[in-house]
Amino acid sequence: MDSPIQRYLTHIHEEIARIKDGEPASYIPALADVDPDNFGICLATVDGYVYEVGDTREEFTIQSISKPFTYGLALSDRGMAAVDEKIDVEPSGDAYNEISLAEGSGRPSNAMINAGALAATSLVKSAGPYSRSRRILNMFSDFAGRDLAVSERVYKSELAHGHRNKALAYLLRSFNIIESDPDPVVEDYFRQCSVLVNCRDLSIMAATLANSGTNPLTGEDLLEIGEVERVLSVMTTCGMYDDAGAWMSSVGMPAKSGVAGGILAVLPGQVGLAVYSPPLDAHGTSVRGIETCQRLSDDMELHFVRAGRTGKSAIRAGYDITDSPSGIRRTDEAADVLREHGHRAMVIELNGDLLFAGSESVVRELSALSDDVEHVILDLRRVDEVAAVALRMLADVREQLTAAGRQLVLIDGEGTLAAAFMEVDGEVPTFTTRSAAVEWSENELIARYGGDLELPDAVRPSDSPALSSLTEDDAAALEQRMEPKTYDAGDVIRRVGQRFGGVFFIVSGKITTSVPGPNGTRVKLSTLSAGMTFGELALGSENRQETTVKAVGPVKLMVLSADEIVALEEDDPRLALELWKALTRDAYIRVDQYLRETAVRIRD
Repeated sequence: MDSPIQRYLTHIHEEIARIKDGEPASYIPALADVDPDNFGICLATVDGYVYEVGDTREEFTIQSISKPFTYGLALSDRGMAAVDEKIDVEPSGDAYNEISLAEGSGRPSNAMINAGALAATSLVKSAGPYSRSRRILNMFSDFAGRDLAVSERVYKSELAHGHRNKALAYLLRSFNIIESDPDPVVEDYFRQCSVLVNCRDLSIMAATLANSGTNPLTGEDLLEIGEVERVLSVMTTCGMYDDAGAWMSSVGMPAKSGVAGGILAVLPGQVGLAVYSPPLDAHGTSVRGIETCQRLSDDMELHFVRAGRTGKSAIRAGYDITDSPSGIRRTDEAADVLREHGHRAMVIELNGDLLFAGSESVVRELSALSDDVEHVILDLRRVDEVAAVALRMLADVREQLTAAGRQLVLIDGEGTLAAAFMEVDGEVPTFTTRSAAVEWSENELIARYGGDLELPDAVRPSDSPALSSLTEDDAAALEQRMEPKTYDAGDVIRRVGQRFGGVFFIVSGKITTSVPGPNGTRVKLSTLSAGMTFGELALGSENRQETTVKAVGPVKLMVLSADEIVALEEDDPRLALELWKALTRDAYIRVDQYLRETAVRIRD
């Protein structure tokens, strides 16, 4: 099944590709001959999954997007106090190549403008056999999760035409911001700007910042959390230069642009976004990149104000219904159908907030389900908040499931998401408990794969599974000794602690069994329907009823009472023995099923 996120990205890529405004950078000759129609979008999650569309593997130079990473390396090498002595953290309000040095000290306003970036480069240490330039390249490679290289052609072009940056470096040297010969610093700065990346690389680099400095692909810790906080803070206020205020207002993510056409944006704890499109606006920022980031921020609610909570996976657990059956006792034939086809119904438990990142993990899981899965049961009882973007994505998934002949089922205690689906996408089968939702799916699977097997509305005791090992005559003789009973919805049939009252055969209707839980609550154990029995397990617990049995709706029973069982043992010992053998066999099956269900509940 197609991911709704992938389809959305494909859709906006097609729309935004029609924008023809802007021109590629020309002041660096090596950048001027690029194809202006190149356009790629990548969205990387903090667990390393990448959505991509368009020219995402086309290489280009990183340019000013290098600045946050070199700044982070300088912070790691020197410490925050030492770096702050050389580079301020205030927005300049100026273009990227303005001087913006503090009067008297010469300290650059921030590390995102060229003057501050040159100072940051000068603060990176050489280490052993690794020069400053090699350490910067290695760090970029670690962030991207692959070995990167420098474009010598772009480097030489920048070195030949970067007169303003050379002048800035000498000015910084005059204030002792750069403490050594500025020429090697300029060369290393031009080399870092000339590192070749693609859109996918940038998205992983952004996701690494979003993931608190840990690369989600390699698991390598590249920056400490304090260093990441500083880098993202400066990106927030300064990364888009004199357009930073408008950017944070409309997009709301820390970001950095480069004159080769790349944009990198970070939503901490959730995603990294990268766009590549060479035509630039007057600020030196990709025109299509800005439009893409604004669209994603609006449509997917990525603005930091909306998506303020950490976006860990919302999936708590996933399993098919054979691992967690409903508790309904089935006939042998129905149980065989469920053993063979129970894998076709999946329960996916969700928790936390369904904001963008949490919703993304859910729709990714749903999109990857096997084609054999026909029922998708979403357990929403532990979900705290559901964003509009989550509802739209789930509605999209539900539409695709329906088109493929598959069914979405909700377990939604409060009914909030079910009500929202009614507004957006029509009614969805919704239940307040997992056992009820699983029972519904079990019945659907039995009806579909059981052939002529039908779920009976009424079952005589002589036809019940509990007496299936008896002859027809013996079963009929036992039924003659039974007394009919009827109950209305909500009636309590048996209570915890009552003495053994006989064996109860359900002719029609349903009952539930429950036990006392913590804080006075009741814990539901099972639902029994026509053809099933209860009451006999009390004989294994000092003749005391272990559960409370309540009628779900109108219920008809046939009861082989305790007194009648005593009379049977006196009148027909052989038949009494056959009865106990049949009940022992049936009780073993029931206890085995109960233990498996209890194991699932304990795990929960």
